[in-house]
Amino acid sequence: MNHPTTTDPLSELRERMGALADLRNVAQLLDWDQQTMMPPRGATARAETAATVQRISHEMFVSDDTGRLLEAAESALNGARFESDDAALVRVGRRRWEKARRVPSRLAADLARAASIGQQAWIVARSQSDFASFIPYLERNFELVRRYIDCFDDLDCAYDAVLDDFDPGVRTADVARLFDELKSELLALIDAVSEHGDRVDDAFLHGHFPIDRQRRLVAWLLERMGFDRRGWRIDDAVHPFAAGFGNHDVRITTRWDEHFLPTSLYGAMHECGHGLYEEGVAEALQRSPLGHPESLSLHESQSRLWENMVGRGRPFSGVLAPQIAESFNGPVAHVDGERFYRAVNRVTPSLIRVEADEVTYGLHIVIRFELEQELLEGRLAVRDLPEAWNARYAEYLGVDVPDDADGVLQDVHWASGLIGYFPTYALGNLIAGQLFERVHADLPDLDAQLAAGELHELREWLREKVHRHGSKFSSAELLAQVVDGPIAVGPFIDYLKGKLSQVYDLELG
Repeated sequence: MNHPTTTDPLSELRERMGALADLRNVAQLLDWDQQTMMPPRGATARAETAATVQRISHEMFVSDDTGRLLEAAESALNGARFESDDAALVRVGRRRWEKARRVPSRLAADLARAASIGQQAWIVARSQSDFASFIPYLERNFELVRRYIDCFDDLDCAYDAVLDDFDPGVRTADVARLFDELKSELLALIDAVSEHGDRVDDAFLHGHFPIDRQRRLVAWLLERMGFDRRGWRIDDAVHPFAAGFGNHDVRITTRWDEHFLPTSLYGAMHECGHGLYEEGVAEALQRSPLGHPESLSLHESQSRLWENMVGRGRPFSGVLAPQIAESFNGPVAHVDGERFYRAVNRVTPSLIRVEADEVTYGLHIVIRFELEQELLEGRLAVRDLPEAWNARYAEYLGVDVPDDADGVLQDVHWASGLIGYFPTYALGNLIAGQLFERVHADLPDLDAQLAAGELHELREWLREKVHRHGSKFSSAELLAQVVDGPIAVGPFIDYLKGKLSQVYDLELG
């Protein structure tokens, strides 16, 4: 093999990383197609294709040639500032290379294959509410992830290896500390409002909402948020997700419930929040390791902010309510903004994470965080997962799980190998609370803008402060820049107390 020259190492590194970014997009496109377009019988061949692409990409990335280019490029930085694109390219590239090279390429391919096969098996198992049929696939995924963790011998705990894949630098002990504080605060809020449920009526959210009218309403809403059909598309999926293939090719999905309007409405806002992040990454960072967001906690902060702090916020509810009234007959035909605001923020412990209110949502994540660690450490067997799941839901949320489809099979993440992802949702809530507090300080008339349906300034503030940086900074580094501190529980709880005080006519401050 001819070794690369170092006459212009930064340019050569960008070229190599550009090719790797292309392969990443191919893998993403295969996954997007599997979840939106692929016929079910294509699953076996798709799994092999996904494994091959992953193996080729991994071998190219972890090669000695990549290491030599990183070393030469680092020497060529000549004291470049930490925040410069070149310094970030080398810093992020080296960190990923040093982690990836400890993982055999065959294992990387096996993980990709099992994730593709498991995802298709999950669709069938969920449709039949049959966890037993899914056990072999889930056991295989956890077996491979344990082998992945075994590649690292410098961990404080096993879970650190997978958590770091979704939010680099974040440690399990830090998440556990934050979640202990969060859980205590959430349980206190649930207790405070539980005796006042009769103050909020959300019955009108359940009814008959024709899907074709929902599609028109969602299209109107997404275009207001920034959805541009020249660079975006929306499709249906069993489990909603977003994917970005560069800032000019953003794909989002949602799902529809003819009898419960918030499913599609807020699912679409959530995924559009992800899409705006992908679209907002600076042009100069495209086709590089920096061209997509680094931290899934930051990514989820955007989806949760748009879905809840905007979409379920009091100002924008006054914009949504008349559009909903115009779109549908029946109970919603005369609902005003205030009544709608109260209804969509009613605190009701429930089964389904993606439809949970903002207060109980965090408990859904705590349950998954705890169960993932037990599964990885061998303290819980996959076959015993439904029993443990159901017991945790009874203990934390006080709800009985009627079947596997509404219980342990409701999420796609474990099926598709995304083990360690779940904590980023609750961390995203916390970050969203910090960002929402700061943007209100920077844009004092933000609520008036939202009440007028004007979303441009909020979108541009987020693009400037968060989106444009792509993977240049870890979540801790970016938060230090934007909110002058580390991730914290307080701003999110203050936000919830303010909202629930309005919804329930209580003093919760």
